[in-house]
Amino acid sequence: MEQPNLEYIEDLARGDDSVKDTLINVIKSEFPNEEIEYYNSIESKDFKKIEDNVHRIKHKFSILGLEKSYNKANKFEQNLREHILNLSEKQDFDKTLLAISEFLKTI
Repeated sequence: MEQPNLEYIEDLARGDDSVKDTLINVIKSEFPNEEIEYYNSIESKDFKKIEDNVHRIKHKFSILGLEKSYNKANKFEQNLREHILNLSEKQDFDKTLLAISEFLKTI
């Protein structure tokens, strides 16, 4: 499984630590709430809310260097749009959320 990293953020910051810190702080402040909203939408089985949450969160995947996970999340989002909840896609998405949560504790 891919591991989150800061390579893309470092590329965006171009050596400016304040830009890097700002981007990291935005992710660290937004991600926990987005993760909670995602799991709440799963519980309520509201496909539109699940889709919206996956859409919002998947961009964090790409920012954290998780290209394969981003592509899988994109497919998951497309299926949700058609009211298809693919359990394998959900499990992959959930594993990535866990990996990001653990990673954010270390930075």
